[in-house]
Amino acid sequence: MWHGTRRDFLRTGAAGLAACGLGCTAAETLAQVPGQRPPRIDAARVLNPQTRVPVSLIIDDSTCLVNLAHFAMPQFAEVWPGRKEYQKPWRRMPREIPDAFVRQFAAWCREHGVKGKYSIVPYPACVGWLDRDLPGWTHKELLDSLQLVRQEIVPDWDIHPEMVSHTWVINTKTGRPYEERSPRFMENWDWTTGKSADQLADYMAYALRILKNLDLPCEGITTPGGFASGVLPELAQGTLQACRDVYQTEIPHYFRHAFTGPQSVVPRVEYAAGLDGPNPQCVVSIVACTDDWFGGWDGMTPGSADCLITADLKKGRMVEVIERGEPAIIACHWPGIYFNGQEVGWKIFQETVRRLHARYDRLLWMTLSEIARYWAAKELTRIEEKVSGTVSLHAPFACPRFTLAVAARGGAMPKLTAAGKPRPLLQVARPLDLKPGTWARGKEEVIVCLDLPKGRSQLAVAES
Repeated sequence: MWHGTRRDFLRTGAAGLAACGLGCTAAETLAQVPGQRPPRIDAARVLNPQTRVPVSLIIDDSTCLVNLAHFAMPQFAEVWPGRKEYQKPWRRMPREIPDAFVRQFAAWCREHGVKGKYSIVPYPACVGWLDRDLPGWTHKELLDSLQLVRQEIVPDWDIHPEMVSHTWVINTKTGRPYEERSPRFMENWDWTTGKSADQLADYMAYALRILKNLDLPCEGITTPGGFASGVLPELAQGTLQACRDVYQTEIPHYFRHAFTGPQSVVPRVEYAAGLDGPNPQCVVSIVACTDDWFGGWDGMTPGSADCLITADLKKGRMVEVIERGEPAIIACHWPGIYFNGQEVGWKIFQETVRRLHARYDRLLWMTLSEIARYWAAKELTRIEEKVSGTVSLHAPFACPRFTLAVAARGGAMPKLTAAGKPRPLLQVARPLDLKPGTWARGKEEVIVCLDLPKGRSQLAVAES
């Protein structure tokens, strides 16, 4: 049985973060099944997009209007009456996180280039169905809130369901919570124990269909709390099945893990198959690299920007991961960002972004679906050296900003052919200036950035 915080954060070797109040939990087996992989060659290697480090913000427990912490707290307390974290004064929390704050948040993030994932819990804490009515709010208020999400959030953020209610498990045949009130019928805890991929897919598809009813795009899933932590292969397969069935998603992804220790946090490309056929497939596990150091899941646990990047810009978890060149994906919870109207978590995040941008000029804010697509292309594109200086690429998936380094000497210049047609490439002064359709010279290589099409392409590097 899972008894940690609402997400299982792996903190092995995180002694350097002890000042942030982090404990340690037992390491969890990823249970990754990679599937097919093409062979690698020494003459070429795939780099980060535009040679930059992807960064992203994962927002959990968000939805329309409902402050999930206010409504979920007594439901969690009902099944865990002895746990102190669920005995907080939830009646004093606001029941609503207003659309005015959503608008403010979206505008600031757009101004600063911030992107990521924003959950929409379809039936938040069983308060009401977002595709029907939300008791306590007028129908117009619900429709206006949904339209705000479509207009202000969707352009820069992935939308995920965070299962159905984030509290009680819903019987997908009746649309009602099961009668038993125990951890066995809570989404956060034991319901997924022993469940098959088909059973998980049925449940996730139920949530996805509600988002589809709301005309919200979706390419992935967020797990609430400990959902499916004991059936990880089934979670991956169920995500692949549900996202493809409901949304016909080409590259589904899911957010289950957050690691704050020495483990790699690169995305895990799983269950790759059919790479040379007409219907390639995979599912990508997105890994966050932080705990919630903003305001906690309940909006009552103030954090510190120093845990992510210190005021002198020299230390912190984000610095550690960015210096490794791995995607630095931040995790937080919407009630903690709003912090019961005090906006404590929001101010911490703003300061974190200010510090990151002051320290680095090589960050690239991306949504989770963009990161998932890039890593799928990075790991699954077959690259072959036909003759010296010429590489062919067979991509099962198209990928914007695909960045490739090819061994070259002296004044060698690249020539690109994609979809049977020559594609012009312009030289730029340095790798950080790369954008699609350009190239830069490295020490013993040329680095090319292109919008990689699905299918075959060829890159020839020869003396000019």
